[in-house]
Amino acid sequence: MELQQKAIELLKKLIVTPSFSGEEDETAKHICNWFDDHKILFTRNDNNVWATNKHFDKNKPTILLNSHHDTVKPNSGYTNDPFEAKVEDGKLYGLGSNDAGGCLVSLIALFTHFYASENLKYNLLMAATAEEESSGPNGLNSLLKIIPPIEFAVVGEPTQMNLAIAEKGLLVIDAYAPGVSGHAAHTNTDNAIYNAMDDIQWIRNYSFSKVSEVLGPVKMSVTQINAGSQHNVVPASCHFVIDVRVNEHYSNQEVFEIINDHTKSELKARSFRLNSSSIPENHPIVQAGITLGRTTYGSPTLSDQASLSCPSLKLGPGDSTRSHQANEFIYLNEIEEGIDIYIKLFETIL
Repeated sequence: MELQQKAIELLKKLIVTPSFSGEEDETAKHICNWFDDHKILFTRNDNNVWATNKHFDKNKPTILLNSHHDTVKPNSGYTNDPFEAKVEDGKLYGLGSNDAGGCLVSLIALFTHFYASENLKYNLLMAATAEEESSGPNGLNSLLKIIPPIEFAVVGEPTQMNLAIAEKGLLVIDAYAPGVSGHAAHTNTDNAIYNAMDDIQWIRNYSFSKVSEVLGPVKMSVTQINAGSQHNVVPASCHFVIDVRVNEHYSNQEVFEIINDHTKSELKARSFRLNSSSIPENHPIVQAGITLGRTTYGSPTLSDQASLSCPSLKLGPGDSTRSHQANEFIYLNEIEEGIDIYIKLFETIL
């Protein structure tokens, strides 16, 4: 299909153009050029590029199609040039090819396919966004106050075109256990490290009651700890970090309050906005995907879904296990199949 080949050529242009989070100006230009070439009206806000279908009707519900064009920085394990769009053995190599360039160009191809269609049941809104990898302030979250209201979203991330119907949220908490400073040779019953250990033991043993059928339980891990300045001084404070992966049955605020009620340390959440997201299994788009032979699952990895309050489905070509790895790649036939499945899926609901 000509559209598939054009999408692959766009991806090659994105790969050879560095687009680290916050530095996506040039890849945004490539996306703008695609829309210009296909006579699609679009808007650019910072490095976010978005467009609605030609016959947009404000009285109809709108589906958001979203993926990102920023990348992480290449790790030291690369033996290929991360900015060379090299094709070898059916694989397209390059930084961002899998996460999430293949998904992005496939969604753009889907949007282009339906752009001029009349009498659709839904509006379509395509948003190619920035700063996903850094959860920055100028990405999808900055568009939500500008774009029309969204009924539900399809977020392009590599899922092997299976249906990620739920995604865990992320809550990072800095905890500060207090104590009383003193000489280690003297009696001291208020040691900040021991006080932190009491809270850490509770965190290790506590189980949240609401367990997700798709995502499993809320998972808490203490990942960093720091206290003390020298061996003979009892510290007055112990700082530790709690990484919490939240299922769809809780908001981040609810989880924070439960932890705060059961611990003595002073807790400070770095952010509450990276909440869990989900879409009901009986939703028409999920059922359409199941009819096409796609399976459902829960995703442990975070995406721009965390910025959305509407139901959202994570779906895209590629494999999440390749993301952020050295010599990142996506199979060309994954992109071709991805576009085909996207189109068949939307033919069912539009």
